Amino acid sequence: MPDRPNLLQRIFGSAEERIFRKNLRNLLGYKPRSFAIYELALTHRSVRDPIDQNNERLEFLGDAILSSLVAEYLFKRYPYKGEGFLTEMRSKMVNRQQLNDIALRMGLNKVAIFNKSDGALRTSQIFGNTLEALVGAIYLDQGYTFVEKWVLRSLIQPHLSMDDLEILDMNLKNKLYGWVNRQGKTLEFVTLNEKLERGRRLFTIAAVIDGERIAEGKAYNKKDASQIAAQEAIAILGIE
Repeated sequence: MPDRPNLLQRIFGSAEERIFRKNLRNLLGYKPRSFAIYELALTHRSVRDPIDQNNERLEFLGDAILSSLVAEYLFKRYPYKGEGFLTEMRSKMVNRQQLNDIALRMGLNKVAIFNKSDGALRTSQIFGNTLEALVGAIYLDQGYTFVEKWVLRSLIQPHLSMDDLEILDMNLKNKLYGWVNRQGKTLEFVTLNEKLERGRRLFTIAAVIDGERIAEGKAYNKKDASQIAAQEAIAILGIE
């Protein structure tokens, strides 16, 4: 990837590039063998559209690796729990909203390379996608055993409480329906958009109360998108 440093220099300048690399090392907790793969992982298509020059392929890889690592972690942690419990726990850990929240807490938005003049991107879930791409980059740079330890040390242990996740009510739609019924209102979950993203269908679903769009959720299946929309609506409405 010979043009990667030139990309950073064009975006940041040489002094800013040094600061960028220092911040990346601090975020990762180690010095990369090659910065190029990480720079690619952090590069959103809003600044580089060609598929081999942005992070979409690495996001695809990182999504699969992260899902596998979390599945193995849960399998070992809960030796007497069934498939349904394990599947629900994995969904709680790696859904788009959760990963985006973790990415923001890690400060990934401060090193991500994207079109910062686009206000919609700042409030979107691209940072969760960037986190998945980063996992893919770590795997390619350091190998499976290393990324497994990194995910445990940097993602699961500091950002995901298993005790809290166990009691988290994933059926947020029912909670929202209950509140709406008590208020004498109506609730619908409306599919706003369905598109292909990296070969997978991405759904955007809105929680609509009495005809008013309250919140939206995006996910690779309608169930998760609806749950995210319900979660956002509950937060916006201040429902306890």
